[in-house]
Amino acid sequence: MSKPFKRILLTGAAGGLGKILRDRIKPWADVVRLSDIGDMGEAREGEEIVRCDLSDKPAVLKLLEGVDAVLHFGGISTESNFEAIMAANIQGTYNLYEGAHKAGTRRIIFASSNHAIGFHKVTEVLDADSPTRPDSMYGISKVFGEQLARYYFDRTGIETVCLRIGSSFPEPKNPRMMRTWLSYDDLVEALRCSLMAPRVGHAILYGQSNNEAVWWDNSKAAFIGFKPKDSSEQFKHLFPDTGVYPDKDDAATTYQGGGFVNDGPQYI
Repeated sequence: MSKPFKRILLTGAAGGLGKILRDRIKPWADVVRLSDIGDMGEAREGEEIVRCDLSDKPAVLKLLEGVDAVLHFGGISTESNFEAIMAANIQGTYNLYEGAHKAGTRRIIFASSNHAIGFHKVTEVLDADSPTRPDSMYGISKVFGEQLARYYFDRTGIETVCLRIGSSFPEPKNPRMMRTWLSYDDLVEALRCSLMAPRVGHAILYGQSNNEAVWWDNSKAAFIGFKPKDSSEQFKHLFPDTGVYPDKDDAATTYQGGGFVNDGPQYI
């Protein structure tokens, strides 16, 4: 039985989520091309290994040759200084879209982040049309990537699902993650739906499992067909109710971005 794609590119393959996805996406393509600046080990059956710095435009243009679809997880995934974010996340994402345009790649799944909207308060419920409010230089880079994806869709027709990933770990690490948790199985399903939907245009999809209490509404991306099955409720025992309220000036519990709002440079 033929697979949906001849070749899928996974950037950031040496990262935490890249390692999780490496084997799980193989049923979707004859060849999975893995890329990172980190060690990816030896190529396994059905894989190609390409070491590539995303800030190196000629290398990225070559990386996209023969690629049908991209899962773009490459770049810096935490807060850092602007110069580092600029090279890896901003220049790197531009290079990737330009490479996709030149190669005729039709679809990109952009691993965006909840930190693109992290300065919204936890008392709000957001949907795809809510304004971006980045909480960090990292979040700014994700807003840039989302807008770049919009530009390339409008100008060249490359379709993108911007997956605003919440917290994708084996289990939530704190009470905040009870709302933002995205199981690995639900992450894979979100990617599968985003790749296989006949049309996505430029879409915003929040990456969250079927958690009981949430800040994000995916109804405007319902056409993608993503229906998460897992829930953070199974971990409720890890964070029992206390009745203790945080300080009224505690930014990490006031804003959806959590601790990211306190990272990076401080402004007075």
